[in-house]
This record gives sequence, C-alpha cells and structure tokens, in this order.
Amino acid sequence: MNILQLHSKSDTVGALASGLCLVHCLATPFLFVAQAGLVEHGEAHPLWWGLLDIFFLVISFAAVWWSGKTTSKKWMRNALWASWVVLAVMVLNEKLSWFHLVEEAIYVPAVALVFFHLYNRKYCHHCAEE
Repeated sequence: MNILQLHSKSDTVGALASGLCLVHCLATPFLFVAQAGLVEHGEAHPLWWGLLDIFFLVISFAAVWWSGKTTSKKWMRNALWASWVVLAVMVLNEKLSWFHLVEEAIYVPAVALVFFHLYNRKYCHHCAEE
C-alpha cells in the first residue's frame, strides 16, 4: 500500500468517524427521551453510549495524526488539529463539567473535521507526492 492510499484512507476514516460522532451527538437527546424509563432506575443513559464519545475521539485522533503527517499544507494540518482539539475539549467538558457550553456547540468542530478531512482527501492527494 503506497503513501497515497494510506493518506486517502486516513481522511476517509477521519470523515467517517467525525460524521458518526456528529450523528451520535444528534441522536443523544432522542435516546434520552426513548430511554426515559432508565432515569427512574438511576441511570441516565447506557454506559456504552457515553463511551462512544471516547471511541470516536481516539479514532479521530489517529486519522488527524496520519492526515496531518501526510499533507504538506501547513494550514490543513493546523485546521485538522485545531478542530480535533476543540472537539476533544468539548467532549471532555461534557463529561467533567469544567464550564457551561450550549449543547449544540459540539456540532461545529465535528462538522469542521468532516469538512477538512473531505477537503484534504479531494484536494491534497498530490501533497504527499511533493
């Protein structure tokens, strides 16, 4: 497998993981409504649902690391990392309650990661050859 194939796959995996993270964030309120009976038993949501956040962060980290490593465009590398860091801080803040943020704010870095991975995949394949 050559460097272009790995580069393309890291962006595909990154866009997919970020997109699934976005779907996860969008679905959470609906899960809470659907699982209202769990609250009566002291459990707000299934443990595995909350662990998906961390799973998506780990996959996204690997995809950003590889995509950032294989692109020669510094602004793209910076945009990917900035988006991931903001997303990570927001996810950790949601779990640890450091400061108050509106729930919808998490969509911005998730959408940004999807966009930057897709942009990098489409327009920066030649970057790995330079």
